[in-house]
Amino acid sequence: MNMKLNDAVEGQYHNKRVFLTVTVAVVIYLAFAWLSTSRGPNESWGILSLLPTLLVLVVAIVSRRPFESMIAGCVAGLVMLNPFDLVSPFADNMSMVLGNETIIWIVLVCGLMGGLIQLLEISGCLDGFSEWLQKIIKSRRQSLLATFALGVVVFIDDYLNCLAVSTSVKKLTDVYGVSREKLAYIVDSTAAPMCIIVPISTWAVYFSGLLEENGVAADGKGIGLYISAIPYMAYAWFALLIVFLVAYGILGDWGPMKKAEKRAKSGHPVPEAFVEEQLVSNVKAKRKLSFKANITNFAFPMILLIVSTVYFEIDLLRGALLTCFVTVIIYWMQGILSFETQVEAIFKGFKVMLYPLSTVIGGFFLKAINDELGMTMYVIEAITPYMTIVIFPAVIFAVMAFLTFATSSSWGLYVLAMPIVFPISIALGVSTPLMIGALLSASSFGSHACFFSDSSLLAAQGAGCSPMQHAFTQFPYAMLGAVLSVVTFLGLGYMMA
Repeated sequence: MNMKLNDAVEGQYHNKRVFLTVTVAVVIYLAFAWLSTSRGPNESWGILSLLPTLLVLVVAIVSRRPFESMIAGCVAGLVMLNPFDLVSPFADNMSMVLGNETIIWIVLVCGLMGGLIQLLEISGCLDGFSEWLQKIIKSRRQSLLATFALGVVVFIDDYLNCLAVSTSVKKLTDVYGVSREKLAYIVDSTAAPMCIIVPISTWAVYFSGLLEENGVAADGKGIGLYISAIPYMAYAWFALLIVFLVAYGILGDWGPMKKAEKRAKSGHPVPEAFVEEQLVSNVKAKRKLSFKANITNFAFPMILLIVSTVYFEIDLLRGALLTCFVTVIIYWMQGILSFETQVEAIFKGFKVMLYPLSTVIGGFFLKAINDELGMTMYVIEAITPYMTIVIFPAVIFAVMAFLTFATSSSWGLYVLAMPIVFPISIALGVSTPLMIGALLSASSFGSHACFFSDSSLLAAQGAGCSPMQHAFTQFPYAMLGAVLSVVTFLGLGYMMA
């Protein structure tokens, strides 16, 4: 009787939830459709261009589902552009995004990285590395500091950092009652921030190229100008300082992180609500190797991945491809795993990465629609008349940080922004290295704080928590770094005026 009553109540609740969701969706559609008809054919969208992104943020906070939130924002933007034709523009934009070279690179890199992690797991080598760590690390603080140290060392690429480091130390931090949310935060905080302050990373290569393309630096001089801006990359330095203080225990747990840590210390490091597939599986090795052999079989692919990435001029795709190929051969020659088992593991790695990758693709989709609405141009042009040499670096950091956070475009956004920002900064007499530092700081903040950015999604996936669980626990620390950065840029602007 009670079961029937519970089923009836649950069914009624489900029906009410479906009705409410459909009602809200219809109201939102009608509102955005009205906005479309209330605007002239050649009229700028102005402040209204922010609405699809704001809708993404609201839906994400309510639903805790980043991909679905992205789709809601994309559809809302398409309704604003043309409420009577959604299917064709949706298909066209999706085809354009999926054909983007950057997206193809991200999908292949993340898929191969997921496949490599699966190989390390099913071979038993990851367990061997975790056992070795447990022998030399004897406290909770040491486990956090070890995670921080590994994140600092693996600076070649933020994707490599997020996936490799979190997967390597996950079992160690579980032993000492560290929440998966804190693990994701430490890993994410040493990903993009570390990559931008080391001039031999994918970020340095990309942005130094942008500086040359936009005439800010002469041909071949982009990396030199980039290096001169490293001391001014305030957010990256503050993010690293804050995460070190958190790992050491000087800076305590705040808000949602405090709740997550309390749960982990009670014996539940994995969030109860996290049910998504993780980058782990059962050991399938045909024979058990010695402790030293397991360590070697774990360390060699990791070292090869870093060395080959550097060898191929900081190209993680080529490095990951070579590493997967060599690892498969080595494990097969040792009789650990068959070819068939390893191929299945690599495909499973691709499968596990599909959800975070789909959210990244959704971010590119949203950026394309925001570009059509003119959001980035509107925000930059709106603040330009009020700029002075003193406040310009701080304001540009704040504005670009917001735009990067709102669009998750830590790279693509700056292709549009640089041709506008740098002529204004030169006209005002603002130091070029200082401006580069402000822009890179903003890019780092967006990558770090945005719940649907690529590095945040990968950090959450690697650590074993949902993107929204990671976002809510990390955000207070990211905002602290952002506030300190604004104050720093105001001070630097005043001193260099």
